[in-house]
Amino acid sequence: MNAVPISDVRAYLTGLQARIVQALEDAGQETFRTDSWQRPEGGGGVSRLIEGGQLFERAGVLFSHVHGSQLPPSASAHRPELAGRSWQAMGVSLVLHPRNPYVPITHMNVRMFLAAARAGHDEADVFWFGGGLDLTPCYPFEEDARHFHQVCQAALAPHGADYYPRYKRWCDEYFYLKHRQEMRGIGGIFFDDLNEPGFDASFALLRSVGDAFLPAYLPVVQRRRDMPYADPQRQFQAYRRGRYVEFNLVFDRGTHFGLQSGGRTESILLSMPPCAHWRYDWKPESGTPEAALADFLQPRDWV
Repeated sequence: MNAVPISDVRAYLTGLQARIVQALEDAGQETFRTDSWQRPEGGGGVSRLIEGGQLFERAGVLFSHVHGSQLPPSASAHRPELAGRSWQAMGVSLVLHPRNPYVPITHMNVRMFLAAARAGHDEADVFWFGGGLDLTPCYPFEEDARHFHQVCQAALAPHGADYYPRYKRWCDEYFYLKHRQEMRGIGGIFFDDLNEPGFDASFALLRSVGDAFLPAYLPVVQRRRDMPYADPQRQFQAYRRGRYVEFNLVFDRGTHFGLQSGGRTESILLSMPPCAHWRYDWKPESGTPEAALADFLQPRDWV
């Protein structure tokens, strides 16, 4: 028996991908490439992307719906009782790497997992939702951080007053580079394993998070996209992009799941920036705009 309405979730996610791509195309006046793909082990997806654009140096807005016969280790490690079940996973994930160093990197993901009941076992299908959105500036601005978090708070408010502080804290803790002892950016919201309120309420919260992305991010883009910059700002941007690479490859559970489950490597690694730099034991000079970023890379209350 499968009482989870997979088709409703899929319809929402594909519609969300289309809406976001259209809004980003309108903002940049550049067309996203479409790359449809199939996964030999089951399922497939549609990657929408830009490389070398003027507004977004690299942008990926990805939909996938994949399935398999055995949950991969990254999914079953926290749920050993589900090991051996067949599974489905679907979601929309995006990462935008702007060209202008004053426009922040952003990431958003909304997803659903389903672990199917096994024939002959006294068990039911198990579903859970997850996702979130976060902002990673190279040059931070208080008003951008406050706006982003205010939209996140407003999106979660109809579902309960405790969701925003809980998911904000979860985001701060998740997007944290332990070896650097700093956050990846200024946070946002993050959640996983959501099923306790039931399917309808969990799915409604997921939609609120997905729908919050454009109003949270596009006003920030419009404020910063025309700020003048030169090579020193681009060099610092490449240095900060290196931190983004470190997190995605070392810590990110979505990247690990995609690679462990035989996902499409080109789509999984589309989250990487087009270029990044590392410098040995380098720190920005005190009092510079680059040094000011450090004050933003620790948990703060923005609303």
